[in-house]
Formats: sequence, C-alpha cells, structure tokens
Amino acid sequence: MALLLTGRWDAAERDAWLAHLQQALPGEQWLLDAPRDAAEAAAVEVAIVANPAHGVLQGLPNLRLIQSVWAGVDKLLTDPTLPAGVPLARMVDPAMNEAMVQTALWALLGLHRGFLEVQAQQQQALWRQPEQLRAHEWQVLVLGLGELGGRVARTLSSLGYAVSGWSTTMRPAQQDGVNCLQGEAALAQALAAADTVINLLPLTESTRGFFNAARFAQMKRGASLVNLARGAHVLEADLLAALDARQLSHAVLDVFTVEPLPAEHAFWRHAHITVLPHTAAQTDPRSAAAVVAANLQALRSSQPLAHRVERQRGY
Repeated sequence: MALLLTGRWDAAERDAWLAHLQQALPGEQWLLDAPRDAAEAAAVEVAIVANPAHGVLQGLPNLRLIQSVWAGVDKLLTDPTLPAGVPLARMVDPAMNEAMVQTALWALLGLHRGFLEVQAQQQQALWRQPEQLRAHEWQVLVLGLGELGGRVARTLSSLGYAVSGWSTTMRPAQQDGVNCLQGEAALAQALAAADTVINLLPLTESTRGFFNAARFAQMKRGASLVNLARGAHVLEADLLAALDARQLSHAVLDVFTVEPLPAEHAFWRHAHITVLPHTAAQTDPRSAAAVVAANLQALRSSQPLAHRVERQRGY
C-alpha cells in the first residue's frame, strides 16, 4: 500500500514535508503525483493533503483516510469530488496551538496597552503615553472554543484578563476561568461588553460573513477586532465602514478574502488596521508529522482517529 502526498505547494515545501513524514513513517511507499494508472490508484491507502486541487482524490478505490496537514478544512470540503465515505481528519498541531496563543497575546497586548498606537506615534516623533488599564479591566471575547480558541481563552484568563468565550457547542458555564456562552442573545451581550474580540471560529456556511455591519453595530463602541481564523468571516467593506465611523478602534487581521492581500487593497494603508501575512500560526512539519503518524497507526490498528471532521458541521 502507498501514501499519497499532494497539495497546493511548491516543490521545496512539499519536499520539506516529505522529509519529516518519511522520518516519522519509515518504510512507507510514497506517491508525490496523481496515480499514473489503475494499479497505482489501487495502492493508495492514505492521502496526506494540503488543500489539493479538486478531483485529485477521486478514483482511489482503496483510500481509507484523508489526512489534512492544515487545521482548516473549509477549502477541502468545497471539492464536490471528495470521496464521501472516506474519513477526513484535520491537523491539530501542538506547535501551531502554541504559536496561535503567542500571536493572540501579542495582538491583545498591543491593543490593551496601546502599543500599536505608540508604534504609529513613532512615525510622528510623538511622545504620548496611553492609558494603562489592568488586565482584569479589559474584557476579552474569544469566538470559537475549539482546539485553538480554547487554548487562547484559557491562556488569556490565566494572565488575568476577563475572558468570555462563545461557541456553537454547548459547554459548562465556566471552564478554567473562562465564562462560556452559547446562543445569539448571549453573543449580543458579550459583543456589547468586550473591549477586544478575537475570532477563532471555524469557517462554515453559518459563519461566513459573520462580521458584517449588523455585527459591528452590536460591538462596544471603540472595541477592537482580532481575526486569526478565515478572511471570509469578515465583510471587508463593512469593516472599513465601522473603522471609519470609529465604531471600531482597530483591527488586527491575519487572514483575508484574497491572499496574498493585493498591493492596492485599502487595508495596507489604513491607519487603524494591522496587517499580518497569514502568519499567526503555521503548521510545523516537525510536530505535525508525528500527528500524521499517530493517525495512520490508529487507522491500521482499528482505533478511533484523532480530530476526525464532521462534514455536516464543516469541521
């Protein structure tokens, strides 16, 4: 049996992944291109993928697992030819989780302590000290309490911030100091109270365009947004309007509708937007390869797969 490695990446990135995967999975047979004939197609047992082109995974009669090396599978699920009966697992990389916490904390400190504002003042040689509020005086709302959002919310709470978390999944009212919320009424109240909203929701049909004019109007005037999830969560024109009206004070954006962000895009030059080049938390092949190896072992020993995607939910 063979393992198919395929994705939208250049040869150097693919080869780097292959080296780490071969180290974690010695002795395996690998295919790096679409099967050339029926015999090669029949040999593929597992596809390890990075948002592959549509159609690549069809015609593999013995495929038993599709393992994504990215955390998000929204693009993968748009492929109408994706084999319906084959388990799909997303990547939950411990190193990626740690990096996401670091980025969320950096953004929150920049907003809460006024460091992003001070950085802009440097361009004007302007000496002006921002107000120094204590952490517990700064209300934080984390949207999405899965692997990434849950880690971020718990870490910020442990550092003294007043943290609420909202998700579509029922959870205990309190988890490790985080006030857990569900439902639209609770969301509206939390948005009205939060000084910073950190978005780590999965992208589904129900969350696409989640941040629109109506949602921004629900937010506390002068609040800030940190989007570390998907660009499609935010209606860009509505965000620009909310910032220009000062309904929002600042947005830290790591993800965009079109990536790379076009050079002519208004976000690049907006005084109240901080642009990150989709670098908040990148999958680390060194640790991710071990996650892939563990799921392959689980498959072959008929054990439950880790981080299996519920296709109807979209994550």
